[in-house]
Amino acid sequence: MNDSEFNALADAALQQIEAGLERSGADLDFEMVAGSVLEIEFADGGKIIVNRHDAAKEVWVAAKSGGFHYRWDGNCWQDTRGGEELMTALSRLVSQQAGETVSLL
Repeated sequence: MNDSEFNALADAALQQIEAGLERSGADLDFEMVAGSVLEIEFADGGKIIVNRHDAAKEVWVAAKSGGFHYRWDGNCWQDTRGGEELMTALSRLVSQQAGETVSLL
């Protein structure tokens, strides 16, 4: 995958996450910082950070439960260790930290 393909796919993923958070109505705030870092902040002050990692061509997630790397497999962003799909995993992680169900799918 070349840089422009990665940028388009990663940007689309970040936009999908933002749209899902907006739709959710959950008690959280989110902001895109520096164009490629999405900060999700929860009522308790906790955060989840989602960012593009251009050098590795991955989307990285930092949450209370750990750090996760997602690589495009031709169809979706897959966790490089566990294989879980990004939107499924992030829905679970956001729901856990928000204390309410949030679906980004």
